[in-house]
Amino acid sequence: MSSIVVERHPETPPPRRRTRRQASTLPLVAPSVIALLLWMIVPLVMTIWFSFQRYNLLNPDAQKFIGIENFTFILGDSGFWISLGTTIVLVAAVLAITIGLGTLLAILFDQDFPGQGIARVLAISPFFVMPTVSALIWKNMLMHPVNGLFAQITRGLGLGAIDWFANFPLLAIIIIVSWEWLPFALLILLTAIQSLDHEQLEAARMDGANAIALFRFVMLPHLSRAIAVVAMIETIFFLTIFAEIFVTTGGGPGLATTNLAYYIFLKALLEFDVGGASAGGLIAVILANIVAIFLLRSVARNLDT
Repeated sequence: MSSIVVERHPETPPPRRRTRRQASTLPLVAPSVIALLLWMIVPLVMTIWFSFQRYNLLNPDAQKFIGIENFTFILGDSGFWISLGTTIVLVAAVLAITIGLGTLLAILFDQDFPGQGIARVLAISPFFVMPTVSALIWKNMLMHPVNGLFAQITRGLGLGAIDWFANFPLLAIIIIVSWEWLPFALLILLTAIQSLDHEQLEAARMDGANAIALFRFVMLPHLSRAIAVVAMIETIFFLTIFAEIFVTTGGGPGLATTNLAYYIFLKALLEFDVGGASAGGLIAVILANIVAIFLLRSVARNLDT
């Protein structure tokens, strides 16, 4: 007796059809996407165009194509390299201060103490002050050599007044920017440390770990991802610091506090050299993208581990 085996083939699923809701999404999103692309692409294209032109606002009729002369002039200008070095020092110093103090303050504010909520609000509040306003506060109320609070304190100690913006201009800018961005680092790191498993801390204490060992081997590895994210976000913003320098030192004395953003401002609006400023801006964009790629890879590496 023969048996016939009927082989069943799995039925192919019918092609998925877009629902009415999915089909109507594109017309709603398209205008905002197009506006965003135009907002990003048009200024970039104009900057690239002017970077290859000799264009000065004092003599706009003399505009002509000069190739890469603007780039060679910027790269051969000692002021550009001074501003690049100032930018690196400024970014590195503020990152070290905000991340270091932010980590210590996050551990402190994670403890229970009277007035904890009020202390957290006061610690985070400087982040909501506009950069121009905070620079004016530090310039006229804190670091003023005659009427500033710091001058009153140093005079009371018999040390005399210190003219911060004349004697220590870059240090003054670093202090101001650190005061502005320390609350941001504190907020991110405090949120990260609150997600730490307290049972892990208790187990480490039972094994005899002291406070330093707890911080080094338990808390710091847990905060590594948050620290990487803070470093990436802050670096992107620190590369474009402008208001604090403009309000307080004006890039001086000399070029002591001139970073890349302020150097481009001097080229564009004080020397009226639109072509040179555009070339400097493109160089700054390339450097910023290199830093951003490096930071994104480091953040992604921390997220994978």
